[in-house]
Amino acid sequence: MITAGLVFAALAALLHVYIFTMESFTWTSPRTRAAFGTTPEEAETTQLLAFNQGFYNLFLAIIAGIGIAEVAMGHRLIGAALVFAGVGSMVAAALVLVVSAPDKARAAVMQGTFPLISIVLLVLGLAT
Repeated sequence: MITAGLVFAALAALLHVYIFTMESFTWTSPRTRAAFGTTPEEAETTQLLAFNQGFYNLFLAIIAGIGIAEVAMGHRLIGAALVFAGVGSMVAAALVLVVSAPDKARAAVMQGTFPLISIVLLVLGLAT
């Protein structure tokens, strides 16, 4: 179960690196604007905010990645704590998104599913 939980944490981290790229580097491109549902004007106005938010996503991915590496090196509890910090924050952000913008529920589900599965699997794996 722990290995499966780490796989889902890695998938969550990769997704958040992708989100980082979109928010921090391609925010005003037509493809990214379509994904986030913004107009060219909105994208220009919010570019600096998106750039900053992208780094939050990157940092969460890095935390989860370091946790995965720590577990792989045999530091199970330290690694698990880092993974939980990273993926737990991802789930919390998905909840904030769906509560604050119910029309973004699809994005919240996409953002929160892998980390939630990771949490469940890691809890089950660590409990045994």
